[in-house]
Amino acid sequence: MAIPDTDNSRVVLDTSLFVNPAVRGGFGDSPTEAFSAFLALATRLPGIRFYMPTTIFEELKNFVNAESITGELLMHLHIKSPRRNELMLPAVVFYDLVEELRGRVNKGLRIAEQAARSGEPENQAVQELRRKYREALREGIVDSKEDVDLILLARELDALLVSADLGVVKWADNLGVSCLMPEKFRDYLDAELKRAGPAGPR
Repeated sequence: MAIPDTDNSRVVLDTSLFVNPAVRGGFGDSPTEAFSAFLALATRLPGIRFYMPTTIFEELKNFVNAESITGELLMHLHIKSPRRNELMLPAVVFYDLVEELRGRVNKGLRIAEQAARSGEPENQAVQELRRKYREALREGIVDSKEDVDLILLARELDALLVSADLGVVKWADNLGVSCLMPEKFRDYLDAELKRAGPAGPR
């Protein structure tokens, strides 16, 4: 996914940006290093407001060393829950979500039936069933309140959403939310720093 051509001054961040080893390399080798490096960059971009839903921040705290993150740095990350009781979503979103869930449940049942008839040793069959069942029911779909909060907050703020979760990206896109994959986020920040120049943000 290319860097969006956007003037959006609001960015909503997912835990995956700092936790997923496949995408945090541009910031650090550990979640704490990656989060600290991001916050240090954020202090140089006061023209962009970075947000994280409360549920996501609580999740992130399970992975980073809180003592290494100073309050001064955290001034540049705004922790905010979406206005869940006020946001309105198109009915077609729920229609499509229910239709997809129905298809995934049916696929899960077929996988379970195949495992029951496979004749493989029990331990091997169970392991394979778990893997395929997880792929069928969870990959590429919104399956947690944290996922929902990310999408709702980005929609509420008309913000750029950064997440490695394909389900979040897919359903955010369905709602017209601009998304950026985490592996391009460092490039995005560097481009913003270059555009800001020595005189500060645009």
